[in-house]
Amino acid sequence: MTKPAPDRIVDIAIGYMGAKQLFAASRIGLFRALADGPRTAPELAAATGTGEQLIRILADAMNARGLLERTDGRYALAGDAQEYLGGNGATDLAPFLTFLNEISYGHWLQFDTTVDSGKPGDLQMDEGRWATFMAGVMRYNSLHASMLARAFDFSPYRSMLDLGGLSPEFAIGALRANPALTARFVFGPASTQGITDAVNAAGCADRTSVDPAPTESAEPGGEHDLVMVNHVVHRFTAEQNRKILANARAAAGDGATLLLLDFFLDDDERQRPIDALHAGEYFVIDGTVVYPEAEVREWLDGAGWRVCDVLALPGSPRVLVADAV
Repeated sequence: MTKPAPDRIVDIAIGYMGAKQLFAASRIGLFRALADGPRTAPELAAATGTGEQLIRILADAMNARGLLERTDGRYALAGDAQEYLGGNGATDLAPFLTFLNEISYGHWLQFDTTVDSGKPGDLQMDEGRWATFMAGVMRYNSLHASMLARAFDFSPYRSMLDLGGLSPEFAIGALRANPALTARFVFGPASTQGITDAVNAAGCADRTSVDPAPTESAEPGGEHDLVMVNHVVHRFTAEQNRKILANARAAAGDGATLLLLDFFLDDDERQRPIDALHAGEYFVIDGTVVYPEAEVREWLDGAGWRVCDVLALPGSPRVLVADAV
């Protein structure tokens, strides 16, 4: 009988090494240096101002992970690195990697204390760290929004309510996909200027309106045929989420569709890894909760929503798609 191999354990245990190499490669501009075509290690060293020994280590590490191709000693971007790290794609993940490196990684060093105490770590934020935090989180939201726009057909809808989200990019993606769609933002008051700036920059201000209101108590009303509740659930208690989803249903016409985007713990035989990892991330950062999908489905049923589909977005949360009943 063949004995089990240790590869999986070792790969998990040394995963932080690959993460730090990725962060360093992004920080020194390795991927951007390859945006215009293949280069050798000496050429990359000159382009990035990094020693040739270290650039070889980083380039080989990224090649090992499939982000760089290596042919006859010349390195080139793989397709995903070209799209998301080379600087020329629609969603450049460099700010997200900076957040992970400068904020999240250090915070995970407190994870043992969090496990033992049941309390989140200490962010110790100042103005500069908050700027890094928000730039990274909002860029990651932009990725989620782009993945949703690829996975969901917005064309049948005409009136959308975006309730309580963190980023206007989800609605903007829907507006771009459907020129006949209008969007109403009901976000916390602190988000009003950011939403206004974003829709103006996207050229869709004439199809949007903003109604500032606290997410946990907002009662938007209306007869919208599409409601989005993105990155809301993990920020509130179970009781608050029941109320938010009931208020979302009260703002939806009969037969309307709900898109509920967040990370969830599931009951499948194999948990989706990205959701479980973010359960730890959210808790150690500020104590917020990644809820079990089964519990969220109960809230939806009680609020008058019936889940009809689940979209697992690449590198992003999943979306519970529900019909108003």
